[in-house]
Amino acid sequence: MVVRVERVVDVPAPRETVWDFIADPERRARPISVVERFEHQDDGQHVWHVSLPIPLVDRTIAIETEENARDPPSYVEFVGTSKVLRVVGEHTLVENDGITTLTNRFTVDGKVPGVERFFKRQMDAEFDNLERALKEFLASQDGA
Repeated sequence: MVVRVERVVDVPAPRETVWDFIADPERRARPISVVERFEHQDDGQHVWHVSLPIPLVDRTIAIETEENARDPPSYVEFVGTSKVLRVVGEHTLVENDGITTLTNRFTVDGKVPGVERFFKRQMDAEFDNLERALKEFLASQDGA
């Protein structure tokens, strides 16, 4: 079973400023509750070390991620793979009169029982975390 989730949020900021947050792989990863740490690789990939609270996974999982598509400041897509799951994240930004509509889409394909169920149950909270981190980033930009 594959889980697909989407959230659209209107952000009262220019698209370029929202892009500065969402196009940064570490800024995207840091707010996600199951990400324990994040590392940059020399080859341009990034590794998310996640801890999933599901029965068959009793260790931290390394998810190797890389961007598949990037069209600044409108679109970025990344793909993450591990022995436990494959995730595709897409972020689309459209600006209209100083308001940026940010569409976040995630597709999770679990390779271990319980992965999809966890993400289906958890994604609203993870979207909340991402949105909160974006707001904090925007507030820090106002004071810069």
